[in-house]
Amino acid sequence: MKKLVLLAALAALSACSQKTEEKKETPAAPTETAAPAPATDSGTAPGTYDVKMADGTVATTTINADGTYVDTDAKGKQVKGLYATHDGKDCFDPEGDAPGMCWAVTKPGADGSFTATADDGTVVTVTPKKS
Repeated sequence: MKKLVLLAALAALSACSQKTEEKKETPAAPTETAAPAPATDSGTAPGTYDVKMADGTVATTTINADGTYVDTDAKGKQVKGLYATHDGKDCFDPEGDAPGMCWAVTKPGADGSFTATADDGTVVTVTPKKS
């Protein structure tokens, strides 16, 4: 389940940029658009992302405009939860008793991909999923 949360975090982080973090510091604007505020505050664009783990396993994370996410592992198992930004990191809080996890992300490359590093040191590569 941690891998799913990590995947979701990585996907969210791939769309992050420094400009979006600045928006987080001004919460007045996001409150006007309550549904997309969580994704906008973090700079992570809502969308679907491939998340590649260190062992080569690929999962999918979908960030929704309403601040929710869905992680789907390589076997099709899904984990759903809430997405938010805390201390400049993208954080994923799965439903139930599983602990949440936050990720620091790098600036996206020309293709939109980036790396995300979890608080526990796990590193993943996140790439926007092509339609």
